[in-house]
Amino acid sequence: MAKKPHVSETPATAWLKAHGVAFSEHPYEYLEHGGALHSAQVLGLDPFAVVKTLIMQDETARPLAVLMHGNRTVSTKNLARQIGAKAVEPCKPEVANRHSGYLVGGTSPFGLRRAMPVYVQSSVLVLPRIWINGGRRGYLVGIEPSVLTGPLGAAAVDCALAE
Repeated sequence: MAKKPHVSETPATAWLKAHGVAFSEHPYEYLEHGGALHSAQVLGLDPFAVVKTLIMQDETARPLAVLMHGNRTVSTKNLARQIGAKAVEPCKPEVANRHSGYLVGGTSPFGLRRAMPVYVQSSVLVLPRIWINGGRRGYLVGIEPSVLTGPLGAAAVDCALAE
């Protein structure tokens, strides 16, 4: 039997364990700017079920995290309207890294350095299982989507742009 590569604990996996969340580990060869589509391809997963974690900010530079299907884009206009902000925009990578405590490409919504609101595209919540970053580049964890609205406390929004 092939031995799975060991992945050392991250703030995200520590958070999942502390909250009693069962998860599967899925390491893969990280590709710079490959994103969720690359991880889905190399792991043989549906990109719709691979959830990316995006660190954004409102017009006052207040950070927020958005969880979106790997093959969808966030409508910042729709998101802003739904959360009562004037505007929402992605953070610059160095700002996102500072807010989240993770490197862009390895951002997880679990164990964020800074407390911030988390929003999840509502269609993610109806999937039977999702794969989301485990706190390191080249590392996804498989979880039940109910973890997002349960222990994580994410609010459901509809901000996916149509394909």
